[in-house]
Amino acid sequence: MSLSSVKTFFAEHAPDIAIIELEQSTATVALAAEGHGVEPAQIAKTLALRVADEVILIVTRGDARLDNKKYKARFATKARMLGFDEVEDETGHPVGGVCPFGLARPHKVYCDISLKAFDEVVPAAGAPHAAVRITPDRMAKLASAEGIDVSQS
Repeated sequence: MSLSSVKTFFAEHAPDIAIIELEQSTATVALAAEGHGVEPAQIAKTLALRVADEVILIVTRGDARLDNKKYKARFATKARMLGFDEVEDETGHPVGGVCPFGLARPHKVYCDISLKAFDEVVPAAGAPHAAVRITPDRMAKLASAEGIDVSQS
């Protein structure tokens, strides 16, 4: 899965979007921002969480943290990140390469409204050295994501 599934996804759904593969790792927000020449906030990080017996993905800006009160109001539970060992099994992507595209299993995807502050964001693309440049609206559309407000201002 991972990078190959993301390549397949974009070939089928958005062939005009190129996957950028760098020599160095972009597994953290800081490394990704440096590698792609953008501010850390423009990195679209994907968080994998468990809500009851369901896994959800939330894509938010790189410098954002979840706001516990907003999250609990939206999902009626406390935020619970997936364990490191669960992430790849659930998404098909390794930690550092998780994105809402080319998933191993269907999961509900949410895009935090904080991403709309940018004309272009840079989410990972299934590997710790791969990403795409995309508008927040197009990313949400391609991921069939619902817009939410769960990050700190």
